[in-house]
Amino acid sequence: MYQRLLKYIVGLLLLLTVSIDPVTAHRHARGPRIGLVLGGGGAKGAAHVGVLRVLNEMQVPVHCVVGTSIGSIVGGLYASGVSVDELEHLFLDQNWARLFALEVVKRGSIEDLLRSLLPANLPTDFDALPIPFRCVAVDAYTMREVVFSKGDVAQAMRASMAIPAILRSVKTDSMKLVDGGVLNNLPVDVARQMGADIVIAVDLQQNQHDPDKSDYKWDPTATKVPQVDWLLKRPDWDIYQRNKADADIVIHPNLKGYGVGSFSEKNIREMITIGYQTAKKMQKKIKKTVKKGK
Repeated sequence: MYQRLLKYIVGLLLLLTVSIDPVTAHRHARGPRIGLVLGGGGAKGAAHVGVLRVLNEMQVPVHCVVGTSIGSIVGGLYASGVSVDELEHLFLDQNWARLFALEVVKRGSIEDLLRSLLPANLPTDFDALPIPFRCVAVDAYTMREVVFSKGDVAQAMRASMAIPAILRSVKTDSMKLVDGGVLNNLPVDVARQMGADIVIAVDLQQNQHDPDKSDYKWDPTATKVPQVDWLLKRPDWDIYQRNKADADIVIHPNLKGYGVGSFSEKNIREMITIGYQTAKKMQKKIKKTVKKGK
């Protein structure tokens, strides 16, 4: 009787193990903690979708996602349970030019769209999402980085992509939040802070800034006008180089000729394909890095 009961319990545990939803499998997996970092780049974020498709095909477990700007949109939706197919449809089916124009007239249009795409009743703790998530914005008043770890996912994503001079800032509490790319367009450091042992970063930046290797440290309190200090020192270039060097895998699709506003269906399809092909070429390196970390 005892042995029969034991076999039943073991069988039940095995059944539960194999039936775990792949989106939440990261909570049960052993081995290195893998962080996915999605950089900013406007319409070029379509390439993120192609990269995600390859990682899914490879069954690479993703234990946390961090994004900036369009990377926060793709990353936040994906971390909340939106599929790669749904993300592809978002890029292809949405009239982005009209949406941005509508946002100028009607504040909240983009946030409303994002909210409609997200699953209902999401937790306010971003660690409790199907995949733990962070996104980066910047307080335009102080020029300090703001990392969202809780709150309204749709609002956090919208704040992270508030491109200055293109989209309105998001005001909350005492802050005026703008695009996280102003300071941290490839937030590998945030993924490390989340405990990522291996970081796969998708870098959409085509102009690979190489700032003067000086010893200055960015301090937004150094002057009475931190915006001027930012303009003179361009700390985002230095932060970008450090983060890029700290990533274990950098997937860098060649998107020259495409811009932040290249939202035509033709361009989107091409950039998704470029992202897919670029990641596909790096499969061996990705497998080797993930295996080495185990």
